[in-house]
Amino acid sequence: MSEKKNKIKQNTEQNGAIIVEGARQHNLKNINVRIPRNELVVVCGPSGSGKSTLAFDIVYAEGQRRYVESLSAYARQFLPKMDKPLVDKIEGLSPAISLEQQTTGRNPRSTVGTVTEVYDFLRVFFARLGSMYCVKCGTPIEARASDEIIADIMDLPQGSRLVLLAPLVEMQKGTHQDRFKKLKADGFVRVRVATLGEEKKIYTLDEAPELDKNKKHSIDLVIDRLVIKEDMRTRLADSVELALKYGEGRIIVSCEGREDVVHSTDSVCPKCHTTMPVPSPQLFSFNSPQGACPQCAGIGTVATFDSQLIAPDESLSLAEGALAPFSSPYTWKQIEKPLAELGRRHGFTLNMPLKDFSEEAKKALFHGEAGGVNRTGSLRRNFMGGTSLNRALDESASGNAHWSGVMYLLERFMAHGDAWSEILSKYSYAVDCPQCRGARLRPEALCVKVGKAHVKNPAAEYNIYEFCSLSIAKALAWLESLEFTGRHAIIAEPLLKELTHRLSFMLNVGLDYLSLARSMITLSGGESQRIRLASQLGSGLVGVTYVLDEPSIGLHPRDNERLIQTLRSLQNRGNTVLVVEHDEATIREADTILELGPASGANGGELVFAGTVQELYKNAHSLTAKYLRGDMKVPLPDERREPKEFLTLKGVTTNNIKNIDCAIPLGLLTCVTGVSGSGKSSLVIDTLYKHIAMHCGIKVDQPGEVKRIVNIDKIERVVSIDQSPIGRTPRSNPATYTKIFDEIRNIFAMTQDAKRRGYKAGRFSFNVAGGRCETCKGDGQIRVEMHFLPDIFVQCDVCKGQRFNRETLEVHYKDKNIAEVLDMTVSEARQFFENYPSLERRLAMLESVGLGYIRLGQPATTLSGGEAQRIKISRELGKRSLPNTVYILDEPTTGLHMHEVGKLVTVLHQLVERGASVVVIEHNTDVILASDYVIDIGPGGGENGGTIISEGTPEAIMADPASVTGKFLVEERRMRRKFS
Repeated sequence: MSEKKNKIKQNTEQNGAIIVEGARQHNLKNINVRIPRNELVVVCGPSGSGKSTLAFDIVYAEGQRRYVESLSAYARQFLPKMDKPLVDKIEGLSPAISLEQQTTGRNPRSTVGTVTEVYDFLRVFFARLGSMYCVKCGTPIEARASDEIIADIMDLPQGSRLVLLAPLVEMQKGTHQDRFKKLKADGFVRVRVATLGEEKKIYTLDEAPELDKNKKHSIDLVIDRLVIKEDMRTRLADSVELALKYGEGRIIVSCEGREDVVHSTDSVCPKCHTTMPVPSPQLFSFNSPQGACPQCAGIGTVATFDSQLIAPDESLSLAEGALAPFSSPYTWKQIEKPLAELGRRHGFTLNMPLKDFSEEAKKALFHGEAGGVNRTGSLRRNFMGGTSLNRALDESASGNAHWSGVMYLLERFMAHGDAWSEILSKYSYAVDCPQCRGARLRPEALCVKVGKAHVKNPAAEYNIYEFCSLSIAKALAWLESLEFTGRHAIIAEPLLKELTHRLSFMLNVGLDYLSLARSMITLSGGESQRIRLASQLGSGLVGVTYVLDEPSIGLHPRDNERLIQTLRSLQNRGNTVLVVEHDEATIREADTILELGPASGANGGELVFAGTVQELYKNAHSLTAKYLRGDMKVPLPDERREPKEFLTLKGVTTNNIKNIDCAIPLGLLTCVTGVSGSGKSSLVIDTLYKHIAMHCGIKVDQPGEVKRIVNIDKIERVVSIDQSPIGRTPRSNPATYTKIFDEIRNIFAMTQDAKRRGYKAGRFSFNVAGGRCETCKGDGQIRVEMHFLPDIFVQCDVCKGQRFNRETLEVHYKDKNIAEVLDMTVSEARQFFENYPSLERRLAMLESVGLGYIRLGQPATTLSGGEAQRIKISRELGKRSLPNTVYILDEPTTGLHMHEVGKLVTVLHQLVERGASVVVIEHNTDVILASDYVIDIGPGGGENGGTIISEGTPEAIMADPASVTGKFLVEERRMRRKFS
C-alpha cells in the first residue's frame, strides 16, 4: 500500500493540484486549499463547517460555470450569467461532475434500469434477439425475411428430402372444389389435404377427393419437392418466393423424419392467426404508447380505495360521519336517502355504529349489492352524461334498484375531474395494475422472450420484465450464461458486452441486491447516488473532477470495501475524486484528508487539517482524529432498558422477507441493522410503519404483506422522521416549519412601531401580500429556468434577498427588523428572545440536536437531508409527553460527524424517556452500540436476506457468531484500541 501511495504522490507532483485561494463563500473564512489532482481526497468535519460549500459551491460550481462560459455565444444567450464563487483564485480545475444524494427526482416512471441506461440496451436486445409467442395461445411466432428462410433450409443436412408447401385453408368446412380448379388452372399439380381427425395426405389435383362439406379440412399447396444440395439455392429461392406469395406470407417446410416447420414473413400465429406487432425497441418502452400497458399507462400501479381510510373510526355511525368522504353536510345529504333504503334491506340504521354492522352489510355498503352490476352500468352512463350524482343516487335507491357501493361512487367522483382526484387521493393507495401486474408493458411486449431459441446452451427463458425483476447479481449471471449462434451471435456481441459491463459496475458499488425494475422513488439517497456512480464508471471519462456527497450512505460496513475500490477505479483512470464523507473506513483509505471546522456555522469555515491519514492521527487539534484515536467516544448508556412489551409482526412476507415473525420492543430504542438489501426497509418502513399508519388513519401506498400485528391497538401515533426536505421552495425554512416564526411575527406585531402603523402579525409574513417584496413574492430569490441545465435561483435585485418591502423593514424589535432576525442563527436567536420562555424553549430544542449554527430563515432548499431530519426531531422533542407514540427513523446519522452522532443518540434517548418507542434503521456502529435492543437481518442481500439472524442487546449481537454486524462491531472495537 505504501509503494502504491508513493507512486500516487509522484503522479500528483507531476499533475499538480486544484488551488483555491481566498475562499469566502458562505461561512468559509478566507481559506486557501490545495486539492491534489488524481487522488482520492476526503473532506470531513462537523455539519455546517463548510464541507459542501468547498466541494459543491466552489469546486463543482466553478467547473460548471466554466463549462457554460465555454459554450458558443448563441447558446449562452439563453442562459443567465452564473455568479463566480467568492474566491480570489481557482487554478488547476478540470471539468467537474457532481454526484449528490438528492438528484433523481420523484418521477414514478424512473427505474434503476432507465436511470443507468441499461434498459435502453435491453430494449434493443429483446427486439433483435427475442422469440415471440402468441399472446392468446402461446405458440411460437417468428417473422422472418425470405433470405432467412432460405438460409435455414440450406442449413439442413445434405441429401435431406423436403416438400415446400403454401398453406391455403386451415380447418374450414366445404368441398373446396372451386379452389382445386383454380390451382390446376394456375399450373400446379399437387395439394396436401387433411380432414379433422385424419392424417395429412398428398394428392394430385386430378385425384383430389370429394370433401365432405360438413367437415373441417386443411389444404396446403405443394410448391416444390427438393433434395438439399449445394447448387440448389437458385431453385430454392424461386420456390420459397412462390410459396410465400400463395401462402400470403407463410410457408411450410416438410422434411422426412422431422416435424413440419412453419415460417412466416409476418408476425402471425400459425395456430390461431392472431396478429402480433413486429418487435421493435419502442414495443418494450413503457414510456411510449406503443409499449405501455393501456390500463396503467406504463406506471405499473393504479389507485384503489381502502375501506379503512374511508371509515377510520368504526365507533361512529353513518349519521355521525363514519364515511369520511361524505362527512360534510352537503355530501351526506346526497347519500342519506339511498343509505337509509340500503339499511332497511340489510338490517342497519343510520345511527348504528359501523362496528355493529354485519359482514354482509359492510360488504354491501362499500362494494355494492349483488345483482347491482346492470344498474351500476346505468349509473355510470347517467353520471358521465352529466346527470347529477344526487339524481343518479335517487335512481339507484328507488324501486328495485341496487346500491352500487361507496367504492364505486368514489371512483365516479375521481373520474369526474382533477379537483376530485386530489381531494379523494387521501382515501386511496397505489396497488399493482391488475392487467400488467406491475410490469408496465402491454401483453404483446411481455410475449417476447430470450433464453432458448438461437442460444447454444439454452438458459432460463425470460421476458424483459422478468429479467428486470432479477437481482443485479442474477441478471449478470444469466447474461453471462447465454451463447448465441449464427448471425444472432454477431448481433448479440456488442449488446452483451455493454450490458455485462454496466451491470458489473452496479455490482461493484454494492447494488447487487437491487433489480432493474425497482422504482427510483423507493431508493435511499445513498442508493441513488451509487447508481449514478455506476453510470459514470460506464462512461469511461478521464481527467474529470468527481464531487461526491457521502457515497457510503446506506452501505453496511461489510460493503464499504467494494465502494472504496470503485472510487479507486475512477481515480486510477486519471480522475480526481473529491468526497464529502464521515465514514471512518473511507477516511482511513483516503490519499489526502481535508478537515474543516473547528465547529459549525459561524464557528466553522476554517481549514483545520490537510494531509495524510498518518499525519491526521498525530494531529492534536483535529476533532475527527480524536474520535479515530478513541480519545473521544459516543457515550454509551449506563444500563440497557429491559423490554416489557412487544409489538409483534406475524408472518411478514414483504418483498424479500421470508415469512418471519418479528417482535419489536415498546418503550425502547431499537436498532434494525443488516447488510444492504437484507430487508430492513421492507420490514420497518413498508410493513411496520405503513400498517401502523393505516391503523392511525394515515394514507399510505402499498403496505407490506403481514398476516397480523399483535398489540397494534396500544399505538396511538406513528411518526416517520426521514431526510426528505422540510419544504421544496425558498419560502420554507426552519422558522416556519417549527412554528417559531408565528411567535416572532406576534412579537413584532406588538411593538410600538407596528401598532402606530396598524400592522398585524400577517404584515410580517413573506407568504402574504402586503408586507413582502412583490418582485420576488417573498422568496428573496428569483427562479431562472436553465433550459437543458438545472434551474438556478438568483438574489432578488429589489429587496436584496430580505424578502420584505421597505415599510415592513422599518419596524424594529431591539434594534432588529424582521429580516435581520431571520438572518440570526438559532443560538443567537435563543439569546435574543430569552424573555419569551415558549420561544426560547423551541430554540433550545434546535440547539440540542446540534443545529445551533443554522439560520432561522435559511431556505429549505439549502438544508442537507441530515439537517432536515434533525429539525423534525426537534419539533417532536418540543412535545412534553409522547406515550403510545412510535418514531421511525431511516439512517438518521446521514450527514453527521462522529461528534454529532453522540448528540443524536442523546436526543433519541430523550424521546424514549418521554414514553415513545424509537425504531432506527442504521449501520453506524456508535448508534448500534448505544441502542437498547438490536434486530440484525440477513445474512445477505436480496434473495439471500429476509431472515432475522440475531436479536437482543448489542452485547448479544457481538457474541452471536452468525451475525455479520456483530463481527464488525467486534472488529471496530479492536481497530479503535489499535489506534488509541
